[in-house]
Amino acid sequence: MKKAVGKYSIGLLLLLILAYVSLFVGVSNLDLSAFSQSDSRDLEILLAVRLPRTVSIIIAGASLSLSGLLAQHITQNRFASPETMGTFAAGRLGLILSIFLFPGSAILSRSFFAFLFSLLGTFLFIKILDSIRLKNSMLVPVIGIIFGNIIQALGSYIAINQDIAQEVNAWFQGSFSSLHSQNFQLILVSLLALGFIILGSHYFAVLGLGRDIATDLGVSFEKIRLISIALIALASSAVLLTVGNIPFVGIVIPNLAAFLQGDHFQKNMGAVLLLGPIFLLFCDILARLIIAPYEIPVSIIVGVIGAGMFIFILLRGERA
Repeated sequence: MKKAVGKYSIGLLLLLILAYVSLFVGVSNLDLSAFSQSDSRDLEILLAVRLPRTVSIIIAGASLSLSGLLAQHITQNRFASPETMGTFAAGRLGLILSIFLFPGSAILSRSFFAFLFSLLGTFLFIKILDSIRLKNSMLVPVIGIIFGNIIQALGSYIAINQDIAQEVNAWFQGSFSSLHSQNFQLILVSLLALGFIILGSHYFAVLGLGRDIATDLGVSFEKIRLISIALIALASSAVLLTVGNIPFVGIVIPNLAAFLQGDHFQKNMGAVLLLGPIFLLFCDILARLIIAPYEIPVSIIVGVIGAGMFIFILLRGERA
């Protein structure tokens, strides 16, 4: 118990340190002494830009990693995640269709389309997995990538054909650089999904035991699984619409948590809620520093580091 508390204390301390660094890393150097002045430009930058950005990074990291953990648990496959289940690709298609069918529509209607298609895409992928028997768990990300690419190709065709590709690409650049106090609120929706996942963790943990055992324990397997899919879609679409496609977080962070302390859903929830934001904060700070004062999209940094971690997971699974 003391050992676990010590680990979480270290993780929380590291998260706070990275969050503090994130507040002060950027094109403009902020002067702490100037914060006492109500009309300070530095204080305005902190409250209008740096703080919303840092909060968004923490929420995005927690949302993607916990969604990945839940996805892996309900599919009983450690390679499942919003990235490999078609969730992101389907959400992108939903946004494209909303722009095409309802040009000039409000962000709320576009968000609804993205969520609806994320839900349908994830549900369809789960049904595909149900219909086939995979002897090798490593085929899941392969099938997911193929599935996602088909959806993405359809979306790209519509976007190019309707001359809205530039507008669509602006939504999915995978960067926190454009966030400020007026446009980051949408990501707060994912907190709702996180709250429900935490509150329903007992039921979601039972799903990992399989359909038969879950049913014997009095849990409606299909109903709880559908709720799980909806929560994954809600959290993922909120992140997607706010910052774009952030790869690998939903795969590597739950696997890292399992590597550190075993494969237990409720036990690993706390770990991924710390590790996800820590990883994403680190990558975002790195993205701001590499070619400062210019900034690299965080999706590139996450992609490079995450790909290396993903390869390690694949090789480790092959040996196992």
